Amino acid sequence: MKQILILSAIAVSITFASACSSSPETATTNRTTTTNTTAANTATVNAANTTKADETPATIKAVFPDAQSFTTQHKDVPADKIASIEKDTSSKVPDKDHHSYLAFSTAGGARKQIGAATIVKAEGRDVIIVYDNKDGSPVIKEIRSEGVPAPFLAQFAGKGHDDDLLLGADIKTSGANEAQAKAITEAVRVDVLTMQALYGAAHKH
Repeated sequence: MKQILILSAIAVSITFASACSSSPETATTNRTTTTNTTAANTATVNAANTTKADETPATIKAVFPDAQSFTTQHKDVPADKIASIEKDTSSKVPDKDHHSYLAFSTAGGARKQIGAATIVKAEGRDVIIVYDNKDGSPVIKEIRSEGVPAPFLAQFAGKGHDDDLLLGADIKTSGANEAQAKAITEAVRVDVLTMQALYGAAHKH
């Protein structure tokens, strides 16, 4: 009987030690996932501490052919920023958990960010927004969406949160049908303001 009790106590202590051996950094880093494009480094750890495959979509990787790794950012949009964005755009912020994909290159031996991208939904289709940085604020480099006329998408290049991005004003339908053009323009406006709220530097207008 004494041997059974001793073995039980040992088993409990081993279980507790095992549970405490998890990295304390997991809780603070699980909203940022870094993934390498090499076969040996595609596994990542999610919030539940389970291994999962590279979560960067292939469509995003195609935008950055020179990138060797990607970091997926999950950031909560503050409630006051959501209210401000919805007031400015008259559109709903689709989710307070905003996802963006940061692309990195190690060319020349130094790791540096070469761009960022997001994916928004408009009329059931994916719209990829590629961002550059200008004076500390995200600006659109290009937009891609399968089946949408290129002349329409090209109008967004170079625009940021200081631009109205209003259909019929600075954005024309340019070959896209009215409903399609309106949905994409509204989704882009919301995302541009969200990116500025999360990553943009404060500045005077």
